[in-house]
Amino acid sequence: MAKEQQRCAWARTELSVAYHDEEWGVPVHDDRTLFEFLILEGAQAGLSWETILNKRAHYREVFDDFDPERVARYDARKRARLLADPGIIRNRLKVESAVSNARVFLEIQDEAGSFDAHLWDFVDGEPIRNRWRTMDEVPAETDLSRRIAKVWKKRGLRFVGSTIVYAYLQGVGVIDDHLVSCFRHGASARRRKA
Repeated sequence: MAKEQQRCAWARTELSVAYHDEEWGVPVHDDRTLFEFLILEGAQAGLSWETILNKRAHYREVFDDFDPERVARYDARKRARLLADPGIIRNRLKVESAVSNARVFLEIQDEAGSFDAHLWDFVDGEPIRNRWRTMDEVPAETDLSRRIAKVWKKRGLRFVGSTIVYAYLQGVGVIDDHLVSCFRHGASARRRKA
């Protein structure tokens, strides 16, 4: 009988295992994916990530595959349809922030050339690879997440507190917080953009 690979303790369900094994901690350099995570992390505030993973496919469908240009143009009618859709988190502030965040996201793209360039500039283009032994060691926020949250809030982004930003950084691989005992620890270094 083959021994099961050891994972970070939070990866327990089919969805969370797939997310853990294929995405979490892997450096992302695609602006659309970076926008997707920005919207999903904001939607997750106060909820479990598992809830968001269960709704992710529907989010992609109703948010035009997270095209920030299209989301930035959502009018009152489209926002009302989203608020009536049980397939997403029906919170007015979260839906409104998705639209306003799309506008700020596009402004940052215009100024920096890409959101990717803007984001990765905070870490000089290199992911942070932590060496945690237990989940208790993994912080909820850091100086980096507080600094980015401050910059983003000043720019007008919403639902970007330092804890949400830290989760975002983990999700898009700016920070690799796989435990040293996890088979994915350090693996993301081999999956960077060419």
